[in-house]
Amino acid sequence: MFVAYVIVAALLAFACTASAFLTFTRNPQVVSSMTKVGVPDSWLPWLATAKAAGAAGLLVGLAVPALGVAAAVGLVLYFAGAVISHLRVKDYNVAPVVVLTLLAVAAVGLRTASA
Repeated sequence: MFVAYVIVAALLAFACTASAFLTFTRNPQVVSSMTKVGVPDSWLPWLATAKAAGAAGLLVGLAVPALGVAAAVGLVLYFAGAVISHLRVKDYNVAPVVVLTLLAVAAVGLRTASA
């Protein structure tokens, strides 16, 4: 189970790091997607920081199981909120966010099982 967690955590950490970078640098595609769902511009640095912290927590969670679980739970909540935000404004282009939510759920389960 631990090897599976390492793989899932690495994939999810990479995706969150890339997304955080694109949010910090105000990539037009990312900003327009967030603007579409009603995210204020002032929230972007905070949301990017949350994704970066989640990515770091997943990787530190390789050595500290409780932190890995906490980071994965935080990312589940973050991405579930993103899915809800998209659906609330009837934006059904949610496949990427759903995949990230499911990866985060898998990370919670795998880290808990391998602890």
